[in-house]
Amino acid sequence: MSKRKPKIDVITGARAEFGLLLPVIQKLFSDTELETEVVVTGSHLCRDLGYTIDEIEAAGVPTVQTIDILGDDPKMPVDAAMSRALSGFSQYFKSAAPDMIVVLGDRYEIFAAVTAAAINDIPVAHISGGETTEGAKDEFFRHCITKMSCLHFAATERYRKRIIQLGERPGAVFNAGSLGAENIRDIVFMTEDELSDDIGFDVTRPFILCTYHPETLGDVAPLEGLDNLLTAIEELEARCLFTAANADEGGSDINAAIEAFCKRYERAKSVKSLGARRYLSAMRYCVAVAGNSSSAIVEAPTLHKPAVNIGDRQKGRIMGGNTICCGTGRSEILAALKQAMSPEFAHKAAGLKSPYGDGGASDVIVREIKRAMKDGVSLKKSFYDIDFEVAE
Repeated sequence: MSKRKPKIDVITGARAEFGLLLPVIQKLFSDTELETEVVVTGSHLCRDLGYTIDEIEAAGVPTVQTIDILGDDPKMPVDAAMSRALSGFSQYFKSAAPDMIVVLGDRYEIFAAVTAAAINDIPVAHISGGETTEGAKDEFFRHCITKMSCLHFAATERYRKRIIQLGERPGAVFNAGSLGAENIRDIVFMTEDELSDDIGFDVTRPFILCTYHPETLGDVAPLEGLDNLLTAIEELEARCLFTAANADEGGSDINAAIEAFCKRYERAKSVKSLGARRYLSAMRYCVAVAGNSSSAIVEAPTLHKPAVNIGDRQKGRIMGGNTICCGTGRSEILAALKQAMSPEFAHKAAGLKSPYGDGGASDVIVREIKRAMKDGVSLKKSFYDIDFEVAE
């Protein structure tokens, strides 16, 4: 009787996360020593948020399971969606019994899925731990996921050290580099004409690529920073391509405001989801990236693009010299956009090296998952203490 192949479940709940996970998914599926399945949840299954499961199927992912936690209600409170996710994933894990799940990042639906896995004694491999985002509740979700995970794949050496500082054994923590950098290295970009025809927006002319999410920690109202961003764009008479906010509370209000802005100005276009190839192609052709998405921090430096990071949502991430940080006030945003769009700053960004590496992360991740499946994974973890002096 042949030995059963280890079963690996990759979980995705949002469009940006899936784009990053795709090279890992492709390598896992192509490995004949593993059985792989993709579990789709969160905003992927919500029609008001783009129904991006279509993009997953279009990418050729052969085996997909779905756990719907939002239905068609993009305004569902996070705690209600988490409750549905915890229940849904617990039931799924009891029947599917994967040998390991693979997750990326820090969103609430991923936290719920990992909690269900931990309760059901399923090992977790976590990608992109050790990072900080002081303006979002993702901050504490991420570190909680770290403590429930057995394998860790950080994007930089500093992030790797933070995971160890959280008590994780160094031998289980790897500096894999950025999956975003790998995607950019390996992607076949669309031409400007192809992208323009596909989305109905002329990318041969200068434009800003904008994504703005709610700040879920702190006292900044969801629309405050966005309204000032839109006012600054209006004053600059800039052409803008917007992608939609995520499923955080306040995201639907942001999307409605962007849609209204785009109806007023022909020079602005909103697309619910571009997918990885269209999004990275748009980033390649834009004059600057603006908003508060992690892609402005992680992917933009690899493409040598100026980026304006607004507010505190991404505060604490390692940033390249291409990034200009500003507050949520109109004058601050306006000044930052002017600087980012200047020829001088574009020249500076073009000569910088990304702090997130040059690619190859998926090879490290798949190699170590296979090794863990071969050697066995213990769910009993000792807290790894480090010797250091704490400044008073």
